[in-house]
Amino acid sequence: MGILKLADLIRSEAPAAVSFRDISDYAGKVIALDTSVVVNQFRAATPTLSPLTGLFFRTLTFLEHGIKPVFVLDGRPPVEKSAVLKRRAEAAGWSNFNPTGTGTRTASTQTRDCVELLKYLGVPVIQAPGDAEAMCARLVANGVVDAVASEDMDTLPFGAKVLIRQLNAKRNSAVVEYSLAKLLEELHISQKELVDLCILLGCDYCDKLRGLGPKRALTLIQTHRTIENVVLNINRETHPVPESWKYQEARNVFLEAPQTQVPELTWMEPDEEALVKILCHLKHHREGRIRHRMKMFRESRESRREKREQQNAAGCHRQTRLGEFFMVTRKRSQAVEVGSSLGANTKRPKAE
Repeated sequence: MGILKLADLIRSEAPAAVSFRDISDYAGKVIALDTSVVVNQFRAATPTLSPLTGLFFRTLTFLEHGIKPVFVLDGRPPVEKSAVLKRRAEAAGWSNFNPTGTGTRTASTQTRDCVELLKYLGVPVIQAPGDAEAMCARLVANGVVDAVASEDMDTLPFGAKVLIRQLNAKRNSAVVEYSLAKLLEELHISQKELVDLCILLGCDYCDKLRGLGPKRALTLIQTHRTIENVVLNINRETHPVPESWKYQEARNVFLEAPQTQVPELTWMEPDEEALVKILCHLKHHREGRIRHRMKMFRESRESRREKREQQNAAGCHRQTRLGEFFMVTRKRSQAVEVGSSLGANTKRPKAE
């Protein structure tokens, strides 16, 4: 769900925090993606196809545009999220939902397939200790990545300095970028106050105050600064406070997300034969389609390389060469063992 109506509130009350860009603007940028969000997008758009197909095509498009993607996997969700996860599971018809966060056999199989596919595509995969959104936000806050790409607005209260939405690789599709610094400046609130605002708007970790619209919630936070003070200054009849309201626990989820060591990152050349094996021989996709897409990928990169060389020859500013984009640290003489390098220390290439 993310944060209810936060995007609408930002557009109306803090438009300077929003900018519209093209996917090509992110060439050379390191971008963290919540893997589950990407997978769920493809599952909803093409329910009859494996989401691995969409993950394969989209990742190649990112690489063609010079984007360095980092995919983050969900870990064990906080207990505060159990209620909303249970509702989602029931809506999806899952009868064996496990509220402890260990997931179902189908979900774990899909996760392993995604990890294997991404490793063969040569892009880093990070296992989050909790929600992937929190891990993505920490990566950009710590300067490990340049931005987070997600449709969930809750990366902002988690502290993501730059949030990118609609990075879907479609032609003529405007990418929407949110600046956390400009957002806080425009709304005249702090990061902690943004967290309280998001709790009032409605988040995944606790109930919200009924009857409280987004603009009214913003005004209350700007005036009273904390949820505790807001509660003392509202009409309890029109805005009843939920019984055993766990807003403090929700606040802690955003402000005190579990810490984990962040590995350095390496991008490698895609392994076409391994990709064909997993997508075609095991998942039964048409081999001709996968081979054709890999051919287009190689031709696109070669065309970009030649264009850069022409620009360099003409005295233009030096561009990153293909060999600098993929810092290959080992040859792929054998298939990558799924999950074998999760958490391993690798080296992130220096930004040009």
